Amino acid sequence: MGAVTLGAALAGCSEESAKTTGSAPPPTASKRGEELFRERCAPCHPDGGNRINPKKTLHARVLADNGIKSAGDIVRVMRKPGPGMTSFDPAAIPDRDATLIAEYVLATFK
Repeated sequence: MGAVTLGAALAGCSEESAKTTGSAPPPTASKRGEELFRERCAPCHPDGGNRINPKKTLHARVLADNGIKSAGDIVRVMRKPGPGMTSFDPAAIPDRDATLIAEYVLATFK
């Protein structure tokens, strides 16, 4: 009976896990986000670092400390950055591409 209970519990976990991870970007979107990041962001942010201001990396804790917690927050910074960062308007990086980059940053630099 213990094996049946464990099996049922594990089945429930996998179903719940599938529900909670459903919001993750599809692998092709993640790959495109990575490609865009390497092309547009990595020259100044290699491996999630920051060549201009080493204290402002793209790692989750540092982003959160600066009030950046979502993909939308990252896109807003891309559009209207602080001193030292190039501004990327929608003509330079369309909204969809900016969102893919932001999702990649959040998923990669933990």
